[in-house]
Amino acid sequence: PPQLPRWKRSRRELLQCLERFLQALVTGEPLSVPPAAEQPGWERFLACCRGQGLLAPQERHGRPETPAATAGPLYLILDDNFYYQSMRYEVHQLARKYSLSFCQLFLDCPLERCLQRNRLRSHPLPDQTICLMARKIEMPDLKKNAWEQNSLILKSFDCALEDDEQIISLLATALENPVKQNEENLEQKEADRAICAASAVHQADQMCRRIISQAMKDAKGKNILPSEMKSLAEELNRLKAEFLEDLRQGNNLKNETCSVTSSFQHEATNVVNKYIFK
Repeated sequence: PPQLPRWKRSRRELLQCLERFLQALVTGEPLSVPPAAEQPGWERFLACCRGQGLLAPQERHGRPETPAATAGPLYLILDDNFYYQSMRYEVHQLARKYSLSFCQLFLDCPLERCLQRNRLRSHPLPDQTICLMARKIEMPDLKKNAWEQNSLILKSFDCALEDDEQIISLLATALENPVKQNEENLEQKEADRAICAASAVHQADQMCRRIISQAMKDAKGKNILPSEMKSLAEELNRLKAEFLEDLRQGNNLKNETCSVTSSFQHEATNVVNKYIFK
């Protein structure tokens, strides 16, 4: 099978590290060491845990590490954009597996404000990256997803005292209602969705390939320079990758595959016209 993109491998590795920590936290056993292939990520994870005071001091160097004892509840904050619901659901699955609490805090910020804040950073991202994230990000859907019930959506402008109170209330509610292992079997639904998505992605991929092939033939007939033909091909393939990733995440499964590819056809035509009418 094709190798996962680096960012996906990193996310998966981090979740595996997190599960090892949760396992030790629940059982009271030392943290189990992962296979050698995962060691670099594991060492970074341990260093982070030590910095946060989450690990007990070692009596002797080289001994397995154990979670530190806490006087009160332990809150683990995963600070990430988690732009697809499926990414957040993976964390929910871990909470259910170990009967732990789970909640989500979603900061809703207008695109223009995001762009302004990004430009003030010491190392800002390209504007197009922020715009792409704004298109892809999926807000918690409390009506559709039972597992997202413990979610709070805040307008990300200026922090107010009312926001603090809502956050404290969210944490308290989650703490009082840990996720139960025998709750509605969302895992089976997720598996069914994955099978459906795989079939839809395969069909869409074949159609998108045909669309790109025809688009390249049309562009060649317009005497576009070879160097620009290469750039055009790269841009069309990036566009295809974005469409397929959205479909893979289930964003377009409610629509027919043909409507998804019609949308891709429209976007591809716009890209080709950009090169033709330069």
